[in-house]
Amino acid sequence: MPLALLALAVGAFGIGTTEFVMMGLLPDVADDLHISIPSAGHLVSAYALGVVIGAPLLAALTARMSRRTVLIALMALFVAGNALSAFAPGNASLLAARFLSGLPHGAFFGVGAVVATAMVPPERKARSVSLMFLGLTVANIAGVPAATLMGQHLGWRATFLAVSAIGVAAIAALALLIPRDHAPAPATGLRGELAALRSLPVWLALGTTVAGFGALFAAYSYVTPMLTDTAGYAETSVTLLLALFGVGATAGNLLGGRLADHSLRATLFGGLASLILVLLLFPLMMRAEWSAALAVALLGMAAFITGSPLQLMVMEKASAAPSLASSANQAAFNLANAGGAWLGGLALSAGFGTTSPALAGALLAVLGLGVAGVSYGVDRRRAVAHAGRVVAAHVPSTTETTGARNG
Repeated sequence: MPLALLALAVGAFGIGTTEFVMMGLLPDVADDLHISIPSAGHLVSAYALGVVIGAPLLAALTARMSRRTVLIALMALFVAGNALSAFAPGNASLLAARFLSGLPHGAFFGVGAVVATAMVPPERKARSVSLMFLGLTVANIAGVPAATLMGQHLGWRATFLAVSAIGVAAIAALALLIPRDHAPAPATGLRGELAALRSLPVWLALGTTVAGFGALFAAYSYVTPMLTDTAGYAETSVTLLLALFGVGATAGNLLGGRLADHSLRATLFGGLASLILVLLLFPLMMRAEWSAALAVALLGMAAFITGSPLQLMVMEKASAAPSLASSANQAAFNLANAGGAWLGGLALSAGFGTTSPALAGALLAVLGLGVAGVSYGVDRRRAVAHAGRVVAAHVPSTTETTGARNG
């Protein structure tokens, strides 16, 4: 695999760290800015909103630019957003800085996935995407815990300065390792990029992402009370257990990339089916500490098996605008984050029990598998129709055949 993938992984590591670290720093930020915990929670939403808006917008606006240049510019915007977060004087300015930090997130992964797949042969495309995503999953193992500890001991502002430094390192790696001959983007323009998203298969692929990863976040958003109230873990153990989730996600990401290069569709179906099974078993596995720890790792593995296949499938369905479609998939991932957490919260509020968000997630995963099945059916029908048109175009008419005989 090209060394340039390391540069993409470094950028993904920084992005993954800044996305998830705020959840662990909410009490510190709230105390320092003299706001409530729920108000501080809006900082998480501001980042997610930046991702959803920035992913398709920036990808479309930079469609004619060199992809290497776009990646460096996006990471520079990321550095600026995190540096402004570190020096934000109050809640309003911090909200704006977090929104700014989220803007380049989806477009970076979207354009990065296109660059990654352009540097490898076709049979290694999914693996190249999984290696870029490796930075995101490793961030959950090392980056987020380390950044959280730094924030708790040195202040939350030090965390965002450190993340900015990671972004600067990513810029240097991108400039040194991303080859220029793999950078050019097709000059389709904004209208051409948007037109490519009108396809039904593209929207079915994005729908699969929303439902599939919504299933993950329905359970993961409330995994802490499951571990403490049901499994019996002390709150001090939760950070280590969440690192297990990162280990599982990393393993699933690498496994999914390798398997998808052999059969993308089978890997997607298998990943969603395994996610349904894990979520259905969650209430049982939360009854003991050892099985609860195993459940957290398996949740990360089952969910992230589908990460590379979904990213690659969206890009293939919108081959005329792969950067925009790939970035839109990251926006769909963040919609899944918000929607899944909302559905899991509804299950809790309805009084169905601490582990009920996992069962709500299982329902979403079933929906995702159904949407993936519909997508497969649409692709089969279109393939048959296309084959019929090709055959018809090559079959001579009766008049032509008669004339040829007479001649």
